[in-house]
Amino acid sequence: MYQNKKQLETFIQKSAIAAIATPVGEGGIAVIRISGKDAFEKANLVFSGKDLSSADSHTVHFGKILDAENLPVDEVLASIFKSPKSYTGEDTVEISCHGGVLVTQKVLETILATGVKAAEAGEFTQRAFLNGKMDLDQAEAVADIIHAKSMKAVDAAHQQLEGRLGEHIKIFRQQIIDATAMVELELDFIEEDVEFANKDQLMKLLVDVSLEIVRLLETYEAGRLVKDGVKTVLIGRPNAGKSTLLNTLIGSDRAIVTEIAGTTRDTIDVDWNHDGLLFTLIDTAGLRETEDLIEAEGVKRSQQAIEKADLVIYLKDLSHPFTSEEKKEVAGYQKRAGDTPFILIGTKADIELDYGWRTEFDIKISAKVGDQIATLKSLLKERALENKHYDASSILVTSSRHRDALKKANEQVNAAINGLKLGMTGDFLSIDLRAALNELGSITGEITNEHILDSIFSRFCIGK
Repeated sequence: MYQNKKQLETFIQKSAIAAIATPVGEGGIAVIRISGKDAFEKANLVFSGKDLSSADSHTVHFGKILDAENLPVDEVLASIFKSPKSYTGEDTVEISCHGGVLVTQKVLETILATGVKAAEAGEFTQRAFLNGKMDLDQAEAVADIIHAKSMKAVDAAHQQLEGRLGEHIKIFRQQIIDATAMVELELDFIEEDVEFANKDQLMKLLVDVSLEIVRLLETYEAGRLVKDGVKTVLIGRPNAGKSTLLNTLIGSDRAIVTEIAGTTRDTIDVDWNHDGLLFTLIDTAGLRETEDLIEAEGVKRSQQAIEKADLVIYLKDLSHPFTSEEKKEVAGYQKRAGDTPFILIGTKADIELDYGWRTEFDIKISAKVGDQIATLKSLLKERALENKHYDASSILVTSSRHRDALKKANEQVNAAINGLKLGMTGDFLSIDLRAALNELGSITGEITNEHILDSIFSRFCIGK
């Protein structure tokens, strides 16, 4: 465990690195980023035009990239960003060339031939963190923005990138630092029997910190759904309309629909966005006893999907009576779902027959004619987030790493609270409080180690 970022800098080679910063493929332009203490020197070796080291920061210059034989590779624009006013906090050159795959790769190879190191995944952002341009939680937010699959996930990542989570963590840390200072000051004067810490005041401070950490932890389930999406499993008897509903929601024929029972034999996963929230719709094999080995395996996978679901939807065909066996089946799946939201939908409402339904359906729809589909969409979002501490304007904990660190920090704070109640001496209280500080510091990067950084930045793409 390293106590600050400066101790980690020995693990980072500060000489120039380079990578393609735009997606590989054909396009109008591509950008190759060079960053490091000798970025301008290295760029000048291949750039024919203005001396980049003498150019003003935040200026753009036209020129050519020349290879080792002084032959032109491409006409480019070189953008200059001088330390510390760059993304990484280092001297940075961004070369904008034509966007073909071959020419972009050739420009990069020409730059690397000067001795510039090829950047690893996330290395630019890692340097930005180490150079104090952002906290570790903000660096993670960069990756979250890149990988976001819904607008709500983008919004949550932007909140974190703006430092709102980090601000809360720093407030918690400062409060615990204050508490630790009061406790440890007494230790320095223990022989004089001087008491600096007001025990009631200290207790209130720690209880308040614990409550605030708990409030933040309570947002994790909503944060996880916003970031990763809502795993929504569609179950029911064969021909209940599961595949038809999936196709209707996503607006295309993704799942095969026939009147033949058992058409869907394996789970089908499709991402669908509604009102900024990502749903992963999972169409499953119809639930029934079957001697067909392939279909039986599909039914088994359907049941397994329920265990991992964030939202379970049971579909019942309204054109057929609700048998006592089916009712028991629904009750069984509701019980199996446990705390997972469960929605009972009556399908094929356009051909519904009156069987004197005594079952309370959450909603009756007809995917074929589009009846009640808009209402169903709103219901899905409402149920997915019910009992979750979600507010569009509130800070969300979306990372399991942050959640685990907050939980451990809260455990240490509560250990200190219990120690106060039991009359433990300050040296024992100090151990718990310092452990809490370390856990909170690991979120923002004030306390970290090489392995945490490797794990976090490995999620990034090359060039970011």
